[in-house]
Amino acid sequence: MQNIFRWIKRRAVAFFFAGFAGAVLLIVSGHKAVEATSTDEFCASCHDVHPHAITSWKRSTHYDNKRGVVVHCVECHLPPKGLPMFTQKVRTGVRDVYGSLFTDVTAINWEEKSRLASAVHHTFETSCVSCHENLFPIGLSDKGQQAHLYFDNHKDELNCLNCHIGVGHFSESTVHAENVDFGKAKSTGDTIFTEPAKIRSFDHFTEQIPETGIQFEMKAIPGGTFRMGSPESESLRDPDEGPQREVEVGSFFMAEQEVTWQSYMAFMSETGGEGRMSAEDLAEAAVDGITGPTPPWGAPDQGWGLGQRPAITMSYHAATVYCEWLSEKTGKTYRLPTEAEWEYAARGGTPGPYFFDGDPRKFTSEGFARKLFGTDTSVINSFAVYKENSRGQTALPDEVQPNPYGLKNMYGNVAEFCSDIYTPSYGASEANTDDNAEHVVRGGSYQSDARDLRSAARDYTRSTAWLKTDPQMPKSIWWYSDQAFVGFRVVCEADTSVDN
Repeated sequence: MQNIFRWIKRRAVAFFFAGFAGAVLLIVSGHKAVEATSTDEFCASCHDVHPHAITSWKRSTHYDNKRGVVVHCVECHLPPKGLPMFTQKVRTGVRDVYGSLFTDVTAINWEEKSRLASAVHHTFETSCVSCHENLFPIGLSDKGQQAHLYFDNHKDELNCLNCHIGVGHFSESTVHAENVDFGKAKSTGDTIFTEPAKIRSFDHFTEQIPETGIQFEMKAIPGGTFRMGSPESESLRDPDEGPQREVEVGSFFMAEQEVTWQSYMAFMSETGGEGRMSAEDLAEAAVDGITGPTPPWGAPDQGWGLGQRPAITMSYHAATVYCEWLSEKTGKTYRLPTEAEWEYAARGGTPGPYFFDGDPRKFTSEGFARKLFGTDTSVINSFAVYKENSRGQTALPDEVQPNPYGLKNMYGNVAEFCSDIYTPSYGASEANTDDNAEHVVRGGSYQSDARDLRSAARDYTRSTAWLKTDPQMPKSIWWYSDQAFVGFRVVCEADTSVDN
């Protein structure tokens, strides 16, 4: 019996040491494997399919800095060392292997993947603070201190990347700094107009902005009565689209397309405030009494280009001041459309969800089945720049066909400010005198689903949320730091003395 116990004991000891040795070997080999697969070279061996990943990293302050410190891929894209790092590494590895085997990497929109909405899922806040423990280091500017204090008090709403997305992968369009040069160069064109367009009858006309070479098309929208809002039977409607009611709209002119960067830059260069013109220059400006935008933060055009693309990221206040400037320049009355005017013009005399035939349920890409089997885009793609065809950015106006009134991109490209104060139901805005009230936004944008492109779909400004990463105190009244999908379209009041 004793021999049996001794034999069992020896076996147990042998198994223990064998298991211990195996565990040590596994840990050592696992550690070596983690080290081997955590080098920048290993990361680059797969991520070279991303055309900018390596070059943008080497241009960033995480690689090229005065202290000579290099922040490596895994230090941002994995949590700090420990079990969270290991589990995330396995998850990331499985995802990358699956993507390499089953995804057409050439079809991936890498620019869109590099933006905040996607980047926050691939960079870890714990990794940021493991290196940057002190948010108020010596030498931090006053605006930096204000921004970090705001962040410290709103950690549940903000991420380090909201302001610092460009520190790991550099991009001119994501630099979080005052852009004092934006809007300095006056946009004129080949021919300088000396006078605005003359309106002799109620008909389409081409407006000319004096002292610039800028012109744009205005469409005559004849007045009438229509059913504003959507019926309860309309697919994918929201509760704030009713109750439906009969609304009478007078005649007016509306711009064929949203205000372009070319037009907005002319306004900025002539009226620009702090950092652009002295008090004496402002006093001698062609438009007396109108002071325009202060310098923005970063690149308001998001790096997509200026010219005929729609102007974005300006505030509701800035849009109204632009209208004042345009009115002064042309001698006409330009303003933002009312919500009723906007919907009336968007419908173009049609009563359905869109000004063209189609059911929103067939156009939407929301829902598991649509994501799995795709959606019908053959019709809607011709009339709107939206999530399914925009590749994540604004487009030039000629990429779509106009509606029955000759207006382009009423449903997409960028959403548009209206003059009304937003309320959850029609008719209540007239009694709303709240100074902090938000304004109506109409029309979908380049990032909208088809359900939000419907004629009756409504949205509204979110001033606080759209200014979270503005480091200035008080925050800018001219620019939204966290909104790049809203622009505006102007209307011109029709002179009742001319022949309508």
